[in-house]
Amino acid sequence: MSKEVNPFVVTGKIKQEYFCDRIQESARLAKSITNGNNMVIISPRRMGKTGLIQFCYEKPEIKDNYYTFFIDILHTSSLREFTYLLGKSVYETILPLSKKMATLFVQTLKSINGKFGFDAVTGMPSFNVELGDIDRPEYTLEEIFKMLATADRPCIVAIDEFQQISKYPGKNIEALLRTHIQKIENSNFIFAGSERSMMQAMFLSSARPFYRSADIMELDAIEKDIYVQFIVDNFEKRNRKIENIVAADVYDLFKGHTFYIQKTFNETFADTPQDEECTIETVRTAIDNMIALYETIFREILSNVPEKQKELLYAIAKEGEARQILSVEFIKRYSLTSSSSVQAAAKKLLEKDLITETNKSYAVTDKLFAMWIKKMYGRK
Repeated sequence: MSKEVNPFVVTGKIKQEYFCDRIQESARLAKSITNGNNMVIISPRRMGKTGLIQFCYEKPEIKDNYYTFFIDILHTSSLREFTYLLGKSVYETILPLSKKMATLFVQTLKSINGKFGFDAVTGMPSFNVELGDIDRPEYTLEEIFKMLATADRPCIVAIDEFQQISKYPGKNIEALLRTHIQKIENSNFIFAGSERSMMQAMFLSSARPFYRSADIMELDAIEKDIYVQFIVDNFEKRNRKIENIVAADVYDLFKGHTFYIQKTFNETFADTPQDEECTIETVRTAIDNMIALYETIFREILSNVPEKQKELLYAIAKEGEARQILSVEFIKRYSLTSSSSVQAAAKKLLEKDLITETNKSYAVTDKLFAMWIKKMYGRK
């Protein structure tokens, strides 16, 4: 007897039947990228950018005709790391599809081809290059783009959290990448980012290298009614029940953030036997278990946050969405020191990605972390 598939997918590729909505967004992305355009996707963290890109990669018109690459550069801090991730993604993607192209990749990357190992079974080179092996990232990056330019089918390269390159040390990193991307004729690029103001500055400011070099799409939360119906339908199709109001409460709790909604119902679906109902108590237990699972990590994060930053982090967590954090009222409400102290703390918390800022509203990036803070440090 085959194992029942949990329809609320939280990792990996998502099949059509388990993908909620995004009909217009996926159609627009696929149309733009297959017609020779680059695309910028801007949305808050964990709103579904990665899932949308991977979903489009599985569309037949893309999967059957393109090489598709994806890298997440959120945790990179240099051009060397960027180059390493791009090279690794390109090689490991093309290896199972075309040994000819994989061989060409190794031959083209003369700056590091001596660092490749060999698979004892297939005899093909294996990408066991270390980060430290890339001692001339500008040159290696040029070689990667040269290889892409000679690929035997067009390529699509998705770079998630693209705003990170503006934080790399060294001058003209944006200009360097823009030059390579502008020259290559058989490849198109998807630039995804969660820091709205930075992404807009990169692509809408006439002083920046990527100015108007791509179409822009802002990814908002899936409409509440659509998501709720998706949840209810997937329970009912598998002989389980959930009331619309319960699904709606979870949507509201996480303000439509795709990852947290999917994760919650992945857990509650697993906890709801066939012919039984997923209740609000089931949901609460699942969320409590999810928070408890990450408690050690949350404590470790806080252990590395200075006190003044913690004070502001707690205040923002308690607010949910904090506005006017420099106001006298906000500072007094949470016994903070001064507007200059709050401003400095906010800057550091943003750099650490512990909080996000959208339209002058601040929130803790990880919603489960925010719930844990409120539980542990909220006023009684």
